[in-house]
Amino acid sequence: MKRWLFREPPAGSPPRGLARELSISPLLLDILWRRGLDSPEELDAYLSARLPDLVPPSRWPQLPQAAEVISKALLDGKKLAVWGDYDVDGITSSTLVLDVLEAHGLEALWHVPDRRSEGYGLNIPAIEELAAQGCGILLTVDCGISDMAAVARARELGMTVVVSDHHLPPPELPPADAICNPRLGPEDDMPCPHLAGVGVAFFLMAAVNAALAPHTGRRFKMDKVLDLVALGTLADVMRLGGQNRILVRGGLDKLAEAARPGIAALKTVSGSDAAARLNAGQVVFRLAPRINAAGRMGAADTALQLLRSKDHVEALRLAQHLDALNTQRREEEERIWAAAREQAHRQLEQRQRPALVLYGGDWHPGIVGIVASRIVEEFYRPTIILCDDNNMMKGSGRSIREFDLYAGLQKTAHVLAGFGGHKLAAGVRLEPNQLERFREAFERVVADELGEQPLTPALLLECELDFQQASDSAFLQELELMQPFGAGNAEPVFASPELTVVDRSPLGYSGDHVRLRLKDSASGITLMAKGWNMATAFPPSSVGSRIRVAYTPRLDYYRGVASIDVGIKDWQPVAD
Repeated sequence: MKRWLFREPPAGSPPRGLARELSISPLLLDILWRRGLDSPEELDAYLSARLPDLVPPSRWPQLPQAAEVISKALLDGKKLAVWGDYDVDGITSSTLVLDVLEAHGLEALWHVPDRRSEGYGLNIPAIEELAAQGCGILLTVDCGISDMAAVARARELGMTVVVSDHHLPPPELPPADAICNPRLGPEDDMPCPHLAGVGVAFFLMAAVNAALAPHTGRRFKMDKVLDLVALGTLADVMRLGGQNRILVRGGLDKLAEAARPGIAALKTVSGSDAAARLNAGQVVFRLAPRINAAGRMGAADTALQLLRSKDHVEALRLAQHLDALNTQRREEEERIWAAAREQAHRQLEQRQRPALVLYGGDWHPGIVGIVASRIVEEFYRPTIILCDDNNMMKGSGRSIREFDLYAGLQKTAHVLAGFGGHKLAAGVRLEPNQLERFREAFERVVADELGEQPLTPALLLECELDFQQASDSAFLQELELMQPFGAGNAEPVFASPELTVVDRSPLGYSGDHVRLRLKDSASGITLMAKGWNMATAFPPSSVGSRIRVAYTPRLDYYRGVASIDVGIKDWQPVAD
């Protein structure tokens, strides 16, 4: 069970009549007000999130210069190669660039590095190969901001180099002809520092598109690639505020249309109708893993080919291949998860630990990051999971909100061969003989920051909501105005009043999940609720018990018929 924390309202209260002015209920206004949207202008921008409200490319730091460098080189007859990352953000970024150039009749090369043999970022051998293929412009997307030597080598080979990236810039920037990164501008004038790589590519290519149009006689409609922007932004777990909210909301509309054969095929193999409207969570848990599986299992090229395909038959074949890779990934993940979980239990039985460093020689380097996230979810400790990689150890780390993982790793740099990342996720490399030294150093750093005892995760709640309000379809439809949900815009979670467990039944094939019939003691209203991985918390003997739940109510549509879906996030017993 978690600590329940209610959102604190900001100073003051909403102006009288504001809810009526915005055509929303006082309850929704109160929810948004508690989230810091405390002016009519902010509230209107949040609720409308219109594409015309996107910031023009000229407002982004150094973007106009980067677009000018690219368009001039293209018009001079140079061939462009786009270099992306092997994850969803990188693959959608590369696809977006290729789509825009193709619309202007320009052919381009592309390179997605192999995760195991090349790793993240630029590398000199592949750059030399692109030069041999006639590359005159190297455009990086979702990478490149730290690749000093590789960028320098590309320049030596005569390439025009433009770095387009969204990662935190290092103190010294690579020697590119132009750099486009939303974090390079003044902090008080950043339109949106939390763009994904595909978001940066979108604004950059919008400017390139405008610059090329007078010369090619063509102009690409940039809204056609919003499906890619939504997919990459959601998969990279970027904050869904400001520009990202506008881009993703528009992109979800495009994903629903599924005009791109690869998207239609991807929806089909993931169990959705090609014409189905997916919410942000469904994009993250259905579409994104299948694209990510390609990079994790060494076939990132296949994912890019899928998104670029113009043929529905070919797209379905490629999507089925990605689906098979994703099945392999899940099987491998479950194997690693079982071993890592057992290892974590053994370590904690030996003594209390503030952090976990786990190791398996044959664990897949493309999957340990997913498992680290699951370990953190269960044990709520900063976690590093390591595996063997070419006579070295390589791994991924995930953290909790109270601990800055990147800052912590900086304090253990003396025992690492290399590391990189941010507050909640990181990658590390170390010599095998340094494992115990690293484990001791990392545990000491975490203990100094958080103490020896493990923390209890907190669950942020909006307010108390009884079942009478939760069964009001008008209110539930109104909550949809807050979509898309994700990082920085969490789905509202409410605290229930006292409830009685009227009935209980297992849910799903595994038996890990449970369906409860819950009765609001005050109103007498009964609703069905689902508890994922809560079967052991609610055994058959729990029927008749009194509880409170933290829950998310929403409307669910099946074959056009609406029903109320209640998801249990946490629960507390009610004392007699």
